[in-house]
Amino acid sequence: MKKLLRSLLVPLTVGTLGLTVNAEAANGKPVFCIWDIVGKNGPVFTQMEDYRLEALKWGVDMEMKAYTDEKIAAEDFKAGVCDAIGVTGLRGRAFNAFTGTLDSIGAIPTDEHMKTVLQYLADPKLAKLMVNGDYEVAGIGPAGAAYLFTKDRSIDTVGELAGKKFAVLDFDKTQAIMVESIGASPVTASITNFGSLFNNGTVDVIGAPAVAYDALELYKGLGENGAIVNFALIQLTVQVIIRKSKFPEGYGQKSREFVWSQYPRFMEYINSSTKSIKPSYWLEVPDADKPGYLEMFRQSRIKLRDQGFYDGKMLSFLSKVRCQKDASLAECTAKDRE
Repeated sequence: MKKLLRSLLVPLTVGTLGLTVNAEAANGKPVFCIWDIVGKNGPVFTQMEDYRLEALKWGVDMEMKAYTDEKIAAEDFKAGVCDAIGVTGLRGRAFNAFTGTLDSIGAIPTDEHMKTVLQYLADPKLAKLMVNGDYEVAGIGPAGAAYLFTKDRSIDTVGELAGKKFAVLDFDKTQAIMVESIGASPVTASITNFGSLFNNGTVDVIGAPAVAYDALELYKGLGENGAIVNFALIQLTVQVIIRKSKFPEGYGQKSREFVWSQYPRFMEYINSSTKSIKPSYWLEVPDADKPGYLEMFRQSRIKLRDQGFYDGKMLSFLSKVRCQKDASLAECTAKDRE
């Protein structure tokens, strides 16, 4: 672990981001804005209630505010309405490209890889990498693998996606680039409506985690002929991001360590959601095809890194983790290592 951590400990150049609005609540408490598609009764908001109680031990009493629209939560954070947010890593990329690259295509193959990665990132030695100007990533939790949900289970290869309508999130340009590269047609969507686009037949394919199956009633879109391809496209994360100047010195590290300690709880919910999926929907990818897909993902990451979408330091770190777990991977001896 020390060797891998050492490879990341290099000076960072970060911008200075100014504050524009006084974000404290009327009662003087910092405002913690949390995105949960279900709202106050959802699993993310509920878990963050416990986080708020833990923060009291660190001398911080926060006012929590639920958002069902992640875009608005992020905009309010940028504007200073919120002192902290809880959002997906995809959305968090705008505040920290390093941690935002965790949710890159094929970079974290399994839950076990994710566990190792998050353990490293909670280490105090990497604290500098969590900071970008006045933004600090104060915790990262797993949100589960994203899989291909398709209305037609005969679509079981990349080639068969050509011409199909594929929902892509409006704020993540990497998704549209990937979809176009395989010949599919990207259809712009948001986190609030991509599920309904699939369910009503507007799009043929979406990428979604297991937790969305029940929450967004995706079984309606799958119908009798649909399938879920059992091969992780990305491993999603949820991230707590704070405006550093609004919190006591050392708060970010205490927060990261606490969120890491909750890993089993995150996974309990993810595993429960996975088990709730109708078994017949799962479509397995032949083992012989997997190396080809993994190399396709790797080349896509390199391309997106070179275009400025992914952070090269994080991609290199994730490559080291993969090779640490399996040194026989072709990428471990490739000349174009990430």
